[in-house]
Amino acid sequence: MPYSEPAHMPHLSLHDSQRRATVPFTPLDPEHVKVYYCGPTVYDLAHIGNLRAMLTADVLVRLLRHLFPRVTFVRNITDVDDKITARARANGEDIATLTERTTQEFHADLAAMNVLPPDIEPRATHNIAEMQDLIARLIENGHAYAADGHVLFSVASFPSYGALSGRDPEELVAGARVEVATYKKDPGDFVLWKPSDTDQPGWDSPWGRGRPGWHIECSAMSHRYLGESFDIHGGGSDLLFPHHENERAQSLCCFPQGKFANYWVHNAMLLVEGEKMSKSLGNFLTIRDVLAQAPAEALRLLLLGAHYRSTLNYTLAGLQEARKTLDRFYRALAAGPVPDTDVPEGVMKALADDLNTPMAIAELHALAGQALAGDRAAAGALKAGAGMLGLLQEDPEKWFKGEASEEDAAIEALIADRLAAKKARDFAKADALRDQLQAQGIVLEDNKDGTSWRRA
Repeated sequence: MPYSEPAHMPHLSLHDSQRRATVPFTPLDPEHVKVYYCGPTVYDLAHIGNLRAMLTADVLVRLLRHLFPRVTFVRNITDVDDKITARARANGEDIATLTERTTQEFHADLAAMNVLPPDIEPRATHNIAEMQDLIARLIENGHAYAADGHVLFSVASFPSYGALSGRDPEELVAGARVEVATYKKDPGDFVLWKPSDTDQPGWDSPWGRGRPGWHIECSAMSHRYLGESFDIHGGGSDLLFPHHENERAQSLCCFPQGKFANYWVHNAMLLVEGEKMSKSLGNFLTIRDVLAQAPAEALRLLLLGAHYRSTLNYTLAGLQEARKTLDRFYRALAAGPVPDTDVPEGVMKALADDLNTPMAIAELHALAGQALAGDRAAAGALKAGAGMLGLLQEDPEKWFKGEASEEDAAIEALIADRLAAKKARDFAKADALRDQLQAQGIVLEDNKDGTSWRRA
């Protein structure tokens, strides 16, 4: 059946972690949707687990931009943290040098993965005054207290603590690795501000020279750029507790008239070859490790091939399969002209159903089949639908041949020699030349117009 134009825009539903259900998404302001995602702590290269959260945000924001007139997407950079201090010391480098270099590497890796940049990317160190303002407000309204150079949030002062993660506060404290400190009124109380030694980053404050706790950073930055209430807060499921639980508590206690985040979107974790990723197992993969093995779009397709709320198993075989799938999609685009069309309804319907990327990819497979059978409207729909997933952004010829190089001229010369041998009916030579090219990883495809080639 030939491709036909989409009929209407579907309504978006999202799984909200706090409601523990997939619910219709209703923005606070239909004219302006606001989204906040936790970004990286910049002390090392981003790994493919980090990438999964960034890709989930990327698809979500692409979809929101398609459905609503204005979207503001904020993703922070955490550039003050004890891990950063420890790594800078181990490297023998200045903290600012480490964080600047690692931030640039993060940007380069996401650009390679075609992850669109946020509208606003605040850095924690540029928002210390805002953090101190929130801390002072929490002390003033009885939700925090100063003790021994620290300022701590009083968990007992906020009755709905635990509502986001769905667990009882006493269970949370019992199950967490809580720092035992004499200055805490309650073991579950968490740090908003802590004192700094002379060799640690620090800022003057009413509570002495010190630095912020991790959780208050995101509360301050989201409030500064999105206000007391915004639509969506997202991140990996590993952030649900304690980070997001603590953010929610702080922000609602600072601004009880606000909602803070109206929806919470969390992606599940990632395995590598069936095991949890860790340096000790030797299966810890940075984005750069994978991009040395395969094109970025293959990694992107592999990660989007599982629903964001299901555990994803990254495998080398899966990466190779994703590349073959993209070969098929690009062949469908290369088979003739590709008209401009709207995003197909099947893809929109899938993505509007809680970002169902596997279903959207299944729609792309069907469109590729129609395009390969000669339906060029389907080829246009394939490109438009893939664009919603950040895929099929390469020129098909470049996809198959890679960047133009001096080697290309040598390949073209061997193909010309092979064609000459075939015309001379010297089939032994023609076969030998094909074998020679195949050994170089070059796949030949003979057709009525001659011979095309691509890298395997």
